[in-house]
Amino acid sequence: MIRHLLSIRDLDPDGIERILATAATFQEDGPRGGRKYPTLRGTTIVNLFYEASTRTRMSFELAAKRLSADVVNFSVAGSSVEKGESLKDTARTIEAMGIDAIVVRHGASGAPHRLAGWVSARVINAGDGMHEHPTQALLDLYTIRQHVPSFAGMRVAIVGDVVHSRVARSDVWALQMMGADVTLVGPQTLMPPRVEAWGAEVSCDLDAVLPKADVVYVLRMQLERMRAGYVPSLREYARLWGLDSRRAAALKDDALIMHPGPMNRGVEIAADVAEASRALITDQVSNGVAVRMALLYLMLGGPADG
Repeated sequence: MIRHLLSIRDLDPDGIERILATAATFQEDGPRGGRKYPTLRGTTIVNLFYEASTRTRMSFELAAKRLSADVVNFSVAGSSVEKGESLKDTARTIEAMGIDAIVVRHGASGAPHRLAGWVSARVINAGDGMHEHPTQALLDLYTIRQHVPSFAGMRVAIVGDVVHSRVARSDVWALQMMGADVTLVGPQTLMPPRVEAWGAEVSCDLDAVLPKADVVYVLRMQLERMRAGYVPSLREYARLWGLDSRRAAALKDDALIMHPGPMNRGVEIAADVAEASRALITDQVSNGVAVRMALLYLMLGGPADG
């Protein structure tokens, strides 16, 4: 298994399939099964989160504890970071205490890559700036796999705030790697420069794309990252780009709806659509524990292969 997971491109299709299959074995008990495995007993994992998180941080903590690892949650508030300590010094201080892996979320794109060069512990990217979020992509693939046997030829529409989304980039690459066709949909102002290099189709016509989609993946409007007028107003965005009940009615009967959370209800997705039976948003959260258990197990519990 890989030494670090910094990008979804660190994995190949076989590696992804191995993680998804392992996650399925862990989920046999169900998300509330509570079974603990002794695999990582004696292993210490630090959740080094420089940004706020609920789902990802709790998911990694539960995953590690169910594998019997010791978990330390690092909080920037009240730490030496507030006194100006650098990421490098913080990482080396943590490693000096005898840890085996660092799960890092940081506001700067590329921070996990730098971290991996400074420490001997294994590093897992839990989201870096507007770059990537590889474990989100893995749990998204796992969630889709529960409903569709093959990714080959599947049409996935990723809708909304692409320019600020680290989830979008990881999902595009992961889905393409597994054989799916991806279309990015949204206003030009919310598309990153040179987005065509991602290899996905790009469209501004949401209503034309939706009837063809097997999966509609709605991205959160990341208002905290916006420093300019990307859209005239949230009401206007909801009218033009939001997935409301009218647009959901245009989907195929078996089309799936996903969202990485947290949701801005009434902006990128209507409340009734988020609660619909075809919406897999809660499943994504519960599946995150099993997928991250699988990743930790394969990276820390089995024989290292570099």
